[in-house]
Amino acid sequence: MPSQVALVTASSAGLGAACVKALAPHFRVVVNYYSRPEKAEEVMREAALLAPLYPHNEATDGPRFVALQADVGDRASVQRLVQQSVDAMGRLDVVVSNAGWTRITDFMDLDDQVNEDDWDRCYNVNVKAHMWLLYAAKPHLERNEDTKGSFVTIASLAGVRPSGSSVPYAVSKAAAIHLTRCLALVCGKSGVRCNAVSPGLLLTEWGQRFSAEQIQDAVGKTALGRVASVEDVAEQVKALALSRSITGQNIVIDGGIAL
Repeated sequence: MPSQVALVTASSAGLGAACVKALAPHFRVVVNYYSRPEKAEEVMREAALLAPLYPHNEATDGPRFVALQADVGDRASVQRLVQQSVDAMGRLDVVVSNAGWTRITDFMDLDDQVNEDDWDRCYNVNVKAHMWLLYAAKPHLERNEDTKGSFVTIASLAGVRPSGSSVPYAVSKAAAIHLTRCLALVCGKSGVRCNAVSPGLLLTEWGQRFSAEQIQDAVGKTALGRVASVEDVAEQVKALALSRSITGQNIVIDGGIAL
């Protein structure tokens, strides 16, 4: 059975939930939620069905899944989440830093891009939260001498090319990508791998807030005639979590828009 442990933040729905399901055959998983414990429980039930069948004795093997509440936009809450994950599971090997925040605006309207609260919240959740999470998790990720640990940041196509829900969001996602490269360099000697994935538009519960015209426009810009699914992105997250030789990379998953 999997002995290693993965923590996926903001994983009670959408991409985070897909990452839990993709990782479940390989890791015991901590599902983080903010306000919907029932959704976290649902994700764990679905993930358990997707994992291979094998004997599991919780008393000796540790929990297969656990759901933990935390506001990952708050540094103290992030520290508690990491410690609670280790307390519950006994170790921590992979962290998927999936939380993000934005407000849908008219990207081309400069007047709509100067809301200071948007800038502060985007930078806090889309940049600083990744830093605090890595900082809290690093001592645990270093502990396994054989495999070390993996930290995967969920960035965005908006951080690669000017696009997305707002200018503050795009700028903060670009910062998250560069932060990932910086952390890869800083953490490399200890063996901890830091990578990012940058999806284009995902038709999640949140992505459906865009208008039909905006969604069709995004699809029309792709080379493949389709946007990525959350399962596509989750499979790439899994690949980065399992690889022992990739660090400092940002993988764009957008159907070919960035071409």
